[in-house]
Amino acid sequence: MKHLKKLTLTIAIALTALSSPFVNAANNQEGNNIMPKKIVQTAGRDNLGKFAPEFAHYNDDVLFGENWNNQDIDVKTRCMVTVSALIATGISGTPLEHHLKNAKNNGVTKAEIAALITQVAFYAGWPKAWNAFSVAKTVWDENEQPLTDKEKHAAEMIFPIGPENVNYAKYFIGKSYLAPVSTEQVKMFNVTFEPRTRNNWHIHHAKTGGGQMLIGIAGYGYYQEAGKEAVIIKPGDVIHIPANVKHWHGAMAHNWFSHIAVELDGTETSNEWLEPVTDADYDKLPKDIK
Repeated sequence: MKHLKKLTLTIAIALTALSSPFVNAANNQEGNNIMPKKIVQTAGRDNLGKFAPEFAHYNDDVLFGENWNNQDIDVKTRCMVTVSALIATGISGTPLEHHLKNAKNNGVTKAEIAALITQVAFYAGWPKAWNAFSVAKTVWDENEQPLTDKEKHAAEMIFPIGPENVNYAKYFIGKSYLAPVSTEQVKMFNVTFEPRTRNNWHIHHAKTGGGQMLIGIAGYGYYQEAGKEAVIIKPGDVIHIPANVKHWHGAMAHNWFSHIAVELDGTETSNEWLEPVTDADYDKLPKDIK
């Protein structure tokens, strides 16, 4: 019961962090920051605290302290809305550059900012778009290498991908990665699958207790028990796998997929690896995400 309470708390923290808009790619790689990071601004008081204290209060405490920390829309979207408004009103120079850098730091890609400025151009004017592009090109270096699919996937979650799962490669079709999240009390691992990668059919044996839980955290994947239809795992979904049940899990065909695997305590536990999931069976699985 004690371990179950700790497990429940751990899962609650993880799922809360999944919905946080303030976790960026740098935090993902370190795997340290789980709770949302509050946006704090002091520019108003630093520059106008004595001359215009009321304005400084609205700038630091309301605009940034309340509005930018409101999670009704994620911070990436908020950055894009702000940049659009600045371009439309003709603001350029340092303010626009600052907000473009903020947008980039919160996941806006070069392709996305180019599409955004092009969209704004039709409604706010061509000269304003030309001006915005000149600033954006300095923020998104044209010589900068685009993110790989692996890097893009890593940016979607708070847990690290980890090294290639070479010790269990013989039980997988395709390439997978393994990162320990907790190795004490309740064992939890982040398992990441490249597109089409899946593990073999297998069974978590136990005399009492045992089994496994899967928590989808990024991308989309499959889970299937023997004799049943496969289900699609989405971010935030929890799959309860009873002990002694034959099953497999893995990524959908066109995207990366990560889930947290939670090992549940039991007596006389062991894992039995069985036959692979064939391409013929895999290709029959549903392709639409509902």
